[in-house]
Amino acid sequence: MHPKWAWIFAALSGFILVAAGAFGAHALAGILSPRDLEVFHTAVRYQAWHTLAVMAVLAWHGQRPLRGQMLAVGLWFTGMVLFSGSLYGLILSGVRPLGIVTPVGGLLLMAGWLALAWSAWHQRSAYPGE
Repeated sequence: MHPKWAWIFAALSGFILVAAGAFGAHALAGILSPRDLEVFHTAVRYQAWHTLAVMAVLAWHGQRPLRGQMLAVGLWFTGMVLFSGSLYGLILSGVRPLGIVTPVGGLLLMAGWLALAWSAWHQRSAYPGE
């Protein structure tokens, strides 16, 4: 994925998560059970943290492009869609089979963190003698 598109997707993800958070806090608070509302907010939190992580890695990539950085970004985007997206869909539609997708999204989010660790491990030091 080209960094330009990753920035666009990160910005759109930020928009979606703010809208989803507000929707959950205001429109869904009196409709959903406390458990379902917590699940919805879990989706928002995971999307928020991973959107911020994507932006940080893109900034790092802009300063020092390394193999593995964009892999992490791609895994996180896919993981956010599957993890948060399946939880949003599950709670809003009541279609319980969507829950099957959620763990796959979670695994992709974790894989993104491992890809980032791999990228950092394999970078050459910017400091002589290190």
